[in-house]
Amino acid sequence: MNIETGDTGGAFIYLNQEGDQAKMTFSKAGDTMIIIDHTEVDGALRGLGIGEMLVDFMVNYARENKIKVMPLCPFTRSVFEKRQDIRDVLK
Repeated sequence: MNIETGDTGGAFIYLNQEGDQAKMTFSKAGDTMIIIDHTEVDGALRGLGIGEMLVDFMVNYARENKIKVMPLCPFTRSVFEKRQDIRDVLK
């Protein structure tokens, strides 16, 4: 998994050897919060748990960088609703 970041936002990206991709995009809200606005998984990767892997990767990033997360993306929000173990990063 990779992270692309810029001044105002970025993305958490999974890319397999065949070129299929999953991406979770975010906007920065200052230095202490990111807003997850979209998650997209290519058809070949659906049903493999890649979306939830992106959420876990993002949560670890948030913990390591001491930032909070606001999940506006419906998929990401649903993962937070199902899993108590990652809610410590919620804003």
